[in-house]
Amino acid sequence: MACVVLQTDAPEPLSAGTTGVTRSAYRVSVTETTHQQSPRTGDGDRSPEYRLAQNALQGLRQDLFRDPFAYRPLGRRPADGPLLRRLPARMRTAAERLPHAVVGAIALLTLMIGAVSGSEPGGDGRALLAGLLCAVPVVVTLSRPIGAFWLSLASGPLTALLNGDGSDWPWMPGSFVSHLTVLVVVALRTRPRTAVWMWAVTALYAVFGDILFGGSYYYSNGAPMLVLSAFALLLVCLWHVRHTAQQEVTAQQTVTAQERSRRTLLEERTTIARELHDVVAHHMSVVAIQAEAAPYRVENPPEELERAFATIRENAVAALTELRRILGVVRAEDYEAPDAPQPTLADLDALLVNVRDAGLTVEKVVTGAVRELPQGVELSAYRIVQEALSNSLRHAPGASARVEIGYVLGGLGVRVVNGPMPEPSLVKPSPGAGHGITGMRERVAMLDGEMTAGPTEDGGYEVAVFLPVAAVNEGDA
Repeated sequence: MACVVLQTDAPEPLSAGTTGVTRSAYRVSVTETTHQQSPRTGDGDRSPEYRLAQNALQGLRQDLFRDPFAYRPLGRRPADGPLLRRLPARMRTAAERLPHAVVGAIALLTLMIGAVSGSEPGGDGRALLAGLLCAVPVVVTLSRPIGAFWLSLASGPLTALLNGDGSDWPWMPGSFVSHLTVLVVVALRTRPRTAVWMWAVTALYAVFGDILFGGSYYYSNGAPMLVLSAFALLLVCLWHVRHTAQQEVTAQQTVTAQERSRRTLLEERTTIARELHDVVAHHMSVVAIQAEAAPYRVENPPEELERAFATIRENAVAALTELRRILGVVRAEDYEAPDAPQPTLADLDALLVNVRDAGLTVEKVVTGAVRELPQGVELSAYRIVQEALSNSLRHAPGASARVEIGYVLGGLGVRVVNGPMPEPSLVKPSPGAGHGITGMRERVAMLDGEMTAGPTEDGGYEVAVFLPVAAVNEGDA
């Protein structure tokens, strides 16, 4: 093949008149070479089987060989379960350590099995040593799970040598229980892939143990170990999958609830913005019309007065146009502005009549000197009463309600309270979407008011609102 070599000589100055500018002379030499192309050794040219085996070995090294004796203590069991929450404080604290107690009890059991399964129990201490070799890996699973697996594999032949009666291979009874327990505990504490690798290493250990040393023993329990451990690890893997799915569903439900709450908040704010747009647009239109008609009501008005009214009208029209342009974006495509004016507290009696026709017994109490309030305050108070009564119909069918309107110095007080639902009731309460209370709070917050909502002592529900109204001095009017 042809090989092109670029060589750079020393820079030479250009012709006169181009002082300070240099150029590089490049000499190109072409060398003809012929050789065999060497084979590529990158992973991109490997077969899929080779890459699969390489990934498998990397997973094996990561799960079982990378820092196997790292300290990974077993944490406490969460006390937020449906059963643990009902326990007393002391019992709940003890229940948090239940996994540690279970592992400790199994370790004691393996110690006993390993000690009594020897050929000469109690003779020269070998039985006790064999029991300890069986129990130690189980205890180590509490702090170093991967290391406990390797300890369990190593303790198997040692226990067989100590109990050398030639009856079982490669696991004596104590080692059998110990290794099976270690596999299950470590699988519970790690991921399913680690459980698969542990089972595969156990299978290799059993096969090679039977081939190399199984001839001198009466019975090989490698097959029972593999079958039992396979079923146990399968159950553990299924538990992992179910637990992971539950966590994902819980996280998704949390996100969905937050998004629903945020969407509800935006919907309520949009509704309030639409209503305020209609109210303010109406008043600005009245200001513009009155400013245009005012000069004609005065005979020979001064020129300054005419200019002042003209300026007022121009500003009102400009403000109305800008208001419609900005707040018009919150209207849906199918939204139509109401032809009738927005409701006020004067329309509250008609609302109560409709509610009574729907089956709710409701009474109205008005205290204080009734006076005209800003339209935004009266509209918000009307909507709050309307929503509170709707909630009473929905959540407490058959109950009675009471609406209290209090005209006080500095504002307006609204209280809507309903009694408990009668028992038995033919009509079942229907669940709501959670929009009502959110809408009330948004309206109250918009007017810098205060609101409380919650159940009453007799089983009913109460909504109490105070909407401040700034006092207008006669000199400022």
